[in-house]
Amino acid sequence: MSLQKGDKAPSFTLYNTEKKQVSLEDFKGKNLIIHFFPAAFTGVCTAQLCTMRDDIEYYTRLGAEVVGISVDSLFTLGKFKAEQKYSFDLLSDFNKETSQAFGAFYDTFVFGMKGVSRRAAFVVDGEGIIQYAEVLENAGELPDFVAIKASLEQL
Repeated sequence: MSLQKGDKAPSFTLYNTEKKQVSLEDFKGKNLIIHFFPAAFTGVCTAQLCTMRDDIEYYTRLGAEVVGISVDSLFTLGKFKAEQKYSFDLLSDFNKETSQAFGAFYDTFVFGMKGVSRRAAFVVDGEGIIQYAEVLENAGELPDFVAIKASLEQL
């Protein structure tokens, strides 16, 4: 099942790297960009999140917040966030429920790893409605950042 523009975003509550719970409902009234990524400290995942980090002022000007979600532990994500100087929350979907709810999930990934977040990007408006959805089949590809920006500019 893949989510599409116009669908209600699945609710979630996950821990960030500061061991605080973050919920979709925390962003009510704000636009939210959600990036799912397979694994911290890997090349394409780092590029995906660094692209967001380097453009964060642009997204802030548009009134958008950013979160990154993977099945890594919050402790691993904490090291990754510190090393890469991300200014947005990384959320641990260790139990894999949010990745599955968004359709951003590999049952089997490389090296026989089971249950890994698929690379994906979603833009959710202040009412919790998905305005952009992209789930990539190939983990070596990056989301379409131009399309993400275009969807935000329409809100």
